[in-house]
Amino acid sequence: MLEAVAYFLLGFQLFILLYFVLVNATYTFFIFISLLHIFRHMLLVKREQLEAMLSNVLFRPISILVPAYNEEETIVSNVKSLMMLHYPEFEVVVINDGSTDRTLEKLKEHFRLVRIDKPVRLVIKHKPIREVYISLDYPNLIVVDKENGGKADALNCGINVCTYPLFCCIDADSILEEEALLRASRFFVEDKRVIAVGSILRALNGSVVKGGKVVEVRAPKKWIEIFQVIEYVRGFLTGRTAWNLFNSLLIISGAFGIFRKDAVMEVGGYRHSVGEDMDLVVRLHKHFIETGIPYRIVFNPDPVCWTQVPSDLKSLLKQRNRWHRGLIDSLLYSKRMFLNPKYGWVGLVGYPYFVFVEALGPLVEFSGYLGVVLFYLFGFLSREFALLFFLVAFGWGTLISMGSILLDNFLYKRYGSLRDIVKLMIYSLFEVFGYRQLIIMERFVATFQFWYRAWGKPKRKSIEKTES
Repeated sequence: MLEAVAYFLLGFQLFILLYFVLVNATYTFFIFISLLHIFRHMLLVKREQLEAMLSNVLFRPISILVPAYNEEETIVSNVKSLMMLHYPEFEVVVINDGSTDRTLEKLKEHFRLVRIDKPVRLVIKHKPIREVYISLDYPNLIVVDKENGGKADALNCGINVCTYPLFCCIDADSILEEEALLRASRFFVEDKRVIAVGSILRALNGSVVKGGKVVEVRAPKKWIEIFQVIEYVRGFLTGRTAWNLFNSLLIISGAFGIFRKDAVMEVGGYRHSVGEDMDLVVRLHKHFIETGIPYRIVFNPDPVCWTQVPSDLKSLLKQRNRWHRGLIDSLLYSKRMFLNPKYGWVGLVGYPYFVFVEALGPLVEFSGYLGVVLFYLFGFLSREFALLFFLVAFGWGTLISMGSILLDNFLYKRYGSLRDIVKLMIYSLFEVFGYRQLIIMERFVATFQFWYRAWGKPKRKSIEKTES
């Protein structure tokens, strides 16, 4: 009996160690792939090409959808920044999803809204529209006031209301770089198969915002925000850029993504889920593979959307809990794709990765941390395993974070201050001690709450308050 227990404990330790080795090796491999892809992309895409697109009228008009629920702190700054985007023809559609604060009143005050009678075809179902407004100052600004139905419902309403063949989703607490739309939308011009484009998301916290524009990128002051900056840099560099090469990109951030309107309507718009962004992308893959229609879903590392990240622990944990529940819900809804050769790279590689690493990863990682503690308390922890576990789980993970920060700054030079870069590097040494375990624990809990539909809206701060 004791021998069987010993073998089980040894096997468990080897399994946990092998898991961390495989995950970190995958992240490292992705960094090298991403580096090659980004270098190639930077050589191909230059400012002159963007200007040529404008001069030759090689663009497609875009509708920007902004779902807003109780966003009185950020909505005015967000809309102002959108109005300054460098793009030939676009409209902004703000969908007030039954806000109970002064979101609608602030829009009326700052943009001189007047009510109009606009017929709307209900191609995709959503909650009833109360009123539709246009701005006397901005002819391309439309504000829709509707009954509360959640973010997916608000986006479906925006799809019905909007005019143009492409639409872009952006959160009400986010700011796009001036040329972000132009850089992202060029893929739809260059390749008719493209149905969706995702881009990089970065933390706005700590940076200087003036006139609705990010004029200086700075590292935040609060530890909880700095750790999220590191996560965003590492996540986009070690994940989405690499999956783009296999046409297996399963996530386009809900904070900024561009879609072909007809393609989204074909799959019935957004499904009511707490992970509506990933769910839509997975269903697009599924639909176009099943119908045999050639398509591409692209990740572009060039344009940037700046978004507020949670600045308090309660809001952060709510956000991560919702993200994980949304991930599991999306995977379960399209479960027939799992390891199904019919779906090619998506079914055989992309989908299993998100199941085993992203969805089930917190269970394995939490068990590993808990097991190490228990083995130590009961005297079952060998010195060799403890050393290897520390090097692989903590040391290797820290090197990946530090490498991502250095690589990102080398490629894009977003931080003008050496002090900020050093600050991020130092904090990356401590991210794996405490913060990572806290996030893993919340995701572990969320694994058993995937059926729970509550949104868990984080606190917002005024964008203007982030200015220096």
